[in-house]
Amino acid sequence: MEASATPATSRTITVEVNGESYEREVDARKLLIHFLRDDLDLTGSHIGCDTGNCGACSVIVDGTLVKSCMMLAVQADGSSVETVEGLANEDELVPLQQAFSDHHALQCGYCTPGMLMSATALLRENPHPSELEIKKGLQGNICRCTGYWNIFEAVKAASE
Repeated sequence: MEASATPATSRTITVEVNGESYEREVDARKLLIHFLRDDLDLTGSHIGCDTGNCGACSVIVDGTLVKSCMMLAVQADGSSVETVEGLANEDELVPLQQAFSDHHALQCGYCTPGMLMSATALLRENPHPSELEIKKGLQGNICRCTGYWNIFEAVKAASE
């Protein structure tokens, strides 16, 4: 007897992303990172590991920092999601983005969106973090290029 494949189920979700409301039908198994990148064409958040270890896919959901490769899109139904695309005010960088540029806090840039979102969440919760608090706030993100010091300096500068 041949086993039949279980049909994929889909569901309509409504999500506010960077202040704009979207209603889409998504497969119940689709990850939030794939919904953002593939369905909404918001490719700023990167797919680094699909295991929640690197932080390149970090976004803010209802005020909480999450790794979007570890969350299903259907779990975000009714939520407000912030991605790196939502940080800048049109063509003007926010102070954190400017600090990353000023302090050379990126090289290849692959981890940068996740670092920016993690630092945004940290600075909202603690506007003037110590060096240790910055390190703890970014510990869920991996950068293979910068050695982290310039990133820590950029976050510190943005907090001042």
